[in-house]
Amino acid sequence: TMYTINTQFIKPITAAAGNASWALMKNPDGLECDLFITHAWEEGIYEFVDKVLNSWPRGATAAYVCFLSNPQNLDISSLISSPSDSPFAKALGSAKYMMVAPNSKNS
Repeated sequence: TMYTINTQFIKPITAAAGNASWALMKNPDGLECDLFITHAWEEGIYEFVDKVLNSWPRGATAAYVCFLSNPQNLDISSLISSPSDSPFAKALGSAKYMMVAPNSKNS
């Protein structure tokens, strides 16, 4: 599940890199989000990647996915205390496309 990927892969690697999000660790200057992807944390990573790659909108170049875009080792409660000002809302507001990634466990 995404919980397992987050705990065993994303958190340790981003912690060693200073606790930034995976996205900022890979792109320190950030990227303009043109695709917002929402998903359930119960799917497996292979299922998620397969759905996203097979549904990627033509012309989209950078996606916001919470488990990659938000810093997983930090308390982000202050970032989400005002939903309209949250990273989710900002990314959704700037995205030209939105994708709902279904999964076989809970969609």
